[in-house]
Amino acid sequence: MTKVIVTGAGGYVGIPLCQTLLQKGYEVVALDRYFFGEDKLSGILKHPALTVVKDDIRYCNTSIFKDVEAVFDLAGLSNDASAEIDVELTKSINYRGSERFAKAAKEGGVKRYIYASSASVYGAGSKEALKETDSLAPQTEYAKSKVAIEQVLTSLKSDTFSPVMLRNATIFGLAPRMRFDLAINIMTMRAWKERVVYIMGGGEQWRPFVHVNDVVAAFVLMLESPLEKVHGEVFNVGSSDLNFQIKQLAQFVVDVVPNVKIHVIPDDPDKRTYNVSFDKIQKTLGYSTKIQVHEGIVEIKQALEKGVLNPDDPTCYTLQWYKSLLSWEQRIKNLSYDGKIL
Repeated sequence: MTKVIVTGAGGYVGIPLCQTLLQKGYEVVALDRYFFGEDKLSGILKHPALTVVKDDIRYCNTSIFKDVEAVFDLAGLSNDASAEIDVELTKSINYRGSERFAKAAKEGGVKRYIYASSASVYGAGSKEALKETDSLAPQTEYAKSKVAIEQVLTSLKSDTFSPVMLRNATIFGLAPRMRFDLAINIMTMRAWKERVVYIMGGGEQWRPFVHVNDVVAAFVLMLESPLEKVHGEVFNVGSSDLNFQIKQLAQFVVDVVPNVKIHVIPDDPDKRTYNVSFDKIQKTLGYSTKIQVHEGIVEIKQALEKGVLNPDDPTCYTLQWYKSLLSWEQRIKNLSYDGKIL
C-alpha cells in the first residue's frame, strides 16, 4: 500500500483529498494543527489506513517521512486576508515552514511533492488567458508566499525528488470543513440567509473558478500520472470555461436562489484580476473539470436548506476564526497562573 502525507489535512481541500486517497487504497498520514476541529474528519477517523498527526510543519519530527512515497502540501494560512493578520506569522508558516518541510521531505526520501499553489500569483494580470510561463504579479502576502515556495521547490528538483506545483483557481463547493470566505460560497450563503448578494470591488475583476472535488481530482492525477509528465512542472488547475467576472457570479446565484437583491459596492476597487488558461493541464494530462458553478451553488443551497450546513458556524470564516484563536490565546495568557486557569 502506497503511503502518502497530506498536510493541511483538516482543511477545505485537505479533508476531501484524504477521503479520496483512502477510497483509492492509499495509506494516508493526515498532518494538521486542526484549528477548525478534528471532528470535521469524523467520516474517516476510524479508517484503518488513516493516521492522524496533530503537528506543525514548522516543528514536526522528520521521521514522519519514513516509507512515504509522496507529499501533498496544503498547509499554511489559507487566504489573502488571513495571511495579512501578522506578516511575520505568515512568513513563519507559509514561507519558512513550507520550505523546511519540503527540504526535509527530499532528505527523507520522498519521491513526489505536490504543492498547493494558487492562481492568485498572477495578481493583476496584464492580459487574458494567462499561462504558466507568463509573468507573475502577486498582490498579497499570501500570493507572494506561493511564488516563493514554487521557487524553492524548483531549486530542489532532482533525479530523486519530483515537485509539481498546482496553481488552483478560486475554489467553490461543498466540503466537510466549509468555507464561507470564498466568492461563490459566501454569495450563495448570503443570498439564502439574507436575500442579498454583495459585489465587492465593483465586480469588474476576473477570477478563474474550480470546484473543490475537481481540485482533489487534480491532486490525485499528479500522484498517478507518469513521472516524466509532472516532474518539476507547474499547472494551472481549473477550466477556461470557468473564468468569470465577479459580477457574473451574482447573476448565477440569483438564478438559483429566488427573491435576492444585488448590491454593488464600488468603493474599494479590487486590483487582483486574472483570467487564466488551463490548456496545459488538459493537453498534457487529459484533465478536465466536471462541476459547473451553478451546480456548486445548488449543492450549497440544498445543504443550507436541509440543515447540513450551519451558516453561523464560526469555523466557516477563516479570518475571523484565526482572530478568535489569537484572542483566546492572549486571554488565557493573561488569566493563567502557574500555567493554569483555575
